[in-house]
Amino acid sequence: MDQRIISIAKRTLDIEAAAVNALHANIDTAFVEVVKAIYASKGRLVISGIGKTAIIAQKIVATLNSTGTAALYLHAADAIHGDSGMIHPSDIVLIISKSGESPEIKNLVQLVQKFGNTLVGMVGNMDSYLAKQAHWVLNTTVAKEACMHNLAPTSSTTVQMVMGDLLAMCLMEIKEFKAIDFAKFHPGGNLGKRLTLTTGQIAQVNPKPSVLKTTSLKEVIVTISKNRLGAAVLIDENENVKGIITDGDIRRMLEQHNSLTHLTAAEIAHAAPITIHPNALAVEALAIMEKHDISQLIVAAENKYMGMIHIHDLMKEGIL
Repeated sequence: MDQRIISIAKRTLDIEAAAVNALHANIDTAFVEVVKAIYASKGRLVISGIGKTAIIAQKIVATLNSTGTAALYLHAADAIHGDSGMIHPSDIVLIISKSGESPEIKNLVQLVQKFGNTLVGMVGNMDSYLAKQAHWVLNTTVAKEACMHNLAPTSSTTVQMVMGDLLAMCLMEIKEFKAIDFAKFHPGGNLGKRLTLTTGQIAQVNPKPSVLKTTSLKEVIVTISKNRLGAAVLIDENENVKGIITDGDIRRMLEQHNSLTHLTAAEIAHAAPITIHPNALAVEALAIMEKHDISQLIVAAENKYMGMIHIHDLMKEGIL
């Protein structure tokens, strides 16, 4: 039983992978023209389907909207019962269908033709009604479904999904859609934080431990312990950053000196510590911490001490 399950799973992977690889041959002039038409369009891309392709249509719409291309989902059955009113004159309509022959698809094709909109077919039957009526066709024909009876939509829906991703990625790059643009549409969750959360935003809610050059070792230890960030920043009277003292530095000093009463902050601190600007992204701070194997990072603007962040802050925010 176990080996049979593994065998079925691997066979399915092989069939679907082959179907996706076969798409290379279908990235043709028609595909290029579709991308160019969507890019130049003043309207939206309305995507429709029925059954499983309706679900694929919704996913493609979500991907396009989040990557800078305005898209709208329209169920093919609902379209012929009034919802076609959401199609504007400037919109391009993309209909997804494996057969291209279902009654709902044919009716929707006729509606789109009456409206005068540009019609794109994403279809697995190049001799179908949809393929023959569309201005351009995205060929998603598959050799066979992964289903043992060659019936359940598997390979075909996978290929449709991938074709949608190809459209989205081409449009995203042509439009020079940047990470900051992506962040506008994804302000929530860990992804949003990775794209928007700054070091200044983290530092402003943290304590701001600091000591002066003449601060005694005892006062340094008290400052580090009280603020719970594992370090204190050495500053001058104008709050310029002059160094950093970590709890690790304290432990090393205890190993090296018999008497510590004479030591001051200036004698313990690391000069020219690593800093990061408050406008830098938290994910940049993580990269710096990992590169230098440090747990704390000073936030400073033009060498003015603004605060400190700890690796635990990044863990708490879901950056790490």
